[in-house]
Amino acid sequence: MFDFAVFGSLFLTLFVIMDPPGITPIFLALTSGRPAKVQRKMAWQAVCVAFGVIAVFGICGQQILDYLHVSVPALMIAGGLLLLLIALDLLTGKTDEPKQTKDVNVALVPLGMPLLAGPGAIVSVILAVQKADGIGGQVSVWCAIIAMHVVLWLTMRYSLVIIRVIRDGGVVLVTRLAGMMLSAIAVQQIINGVLQIVRGA
Repeated sequence: MFDFAVFGSLFLTLFVIMDPPGITPIFLALTSGRPAKVQRKMAWQAVCVAFGVIAVFGICGQQILDYLHVSVPALMIAGGLLLLLIALDLLTGKTDEPKQTKDVNVALVPLGMPLLAGPGAIVSVILAVQKADGIGGQVSVWCAIIAMHVVLWLTMRYSLVIIRVIRDGGVVLVTRLAGMMLSAIAVQQIINGVLQIVRGA
């Protein structure tokens, strides 16, 4: 039987962690300068990548981490460092370069992973799958995961309307603000990873 409590709990947890409203300015900053058709495609690709990563870790995440001898704090620190590099590019304006606009698919990294499918989301899904009781519980967990990714896609897909309103000057401002936000997220993720290591020592 479908468990609405499990569905609601995981959906809200993923909503807070993956933060669809907060991802909007970062998505706009990373995809600026591309045709609208390409941006829509990248929104879809980012969600597909995030869902693929979440699904793999939901099915066999703990086994993957154990096999690679990777702890959750290490995963958090690595993801934070990667996000920090991207944030510095946004703050310094390097993402405005034509070469990067043409050659780099930001839908894969950093949007799909680790921004959407980051350590927090991965760990939450691993725990939810482990705690879910019976077929009803598992169905509720996977429905919550799918629903969250539908929300993410809709948010990024229709955030493109904002670009047409704010024009080029607004995009530059959004890019700098996104860089600040992303750097704060990255630093906090690194701090959380370090704190977990210290507590476990």
